[in-house]
Amino acid sequence: MNIRNVRFDHPDAVKLNDEVQLEYARRYGDEGDLTPLAPEHFDPPHGIFLIAYDRLDRPVATGGWRSQERNDEGYADGDAELKRMYVVPQARGLGLARRILAELEERARAAGRSRMVLETGTAQPEAIALYESSGYLPTEKFGYYREYESSRCYAKPLTVPRSL
Repeated sequence: MNIRNVRFDHPDAVKLNDEVQLEYARRYGDEGDLTPLAPEHFDPPHGIFLIAYDRLDRPVATGGWRSQERNDEGYADGDAELKRMYVVPQARGLGLARRILAELEERARAAGRSRMVLETGTAQPEAIALYESSGYLPTEKFGYYREYESSRCYAKPLTVPRSL
């Protein structure tokens, strides 16, 4: 597996983003995630977007984070917001989401972000299981879907507390 940093408007990122949007529409019965996103949101040092490629150089998984600061949508200073975690159906169960997530956390930590936050929904139980098993805890709702009953928000500190 080869994980590469790409722009959010890279053709492979666009292709997989289109696929994840179809999956959201299938699961939630709407047009997908309407959260406003732009390629520059994921440009270092304020974010990053990763794609995992298989041995045949096919894009099979994505994920990114973008910087957030305290605002009226419920974010806090130092947040790194996880976006567009996705694994193509034929590559699920191989641990790719966990590998992408760990890489995103490390890069957000290296960029000085203090907390990783994410929003998912009740129609994505496997995503919830991944995040909970990776140390994410429920947090106050934030972001575009904060008013939706099906929305679930999680957070994980990225800084290591100093020993007393």
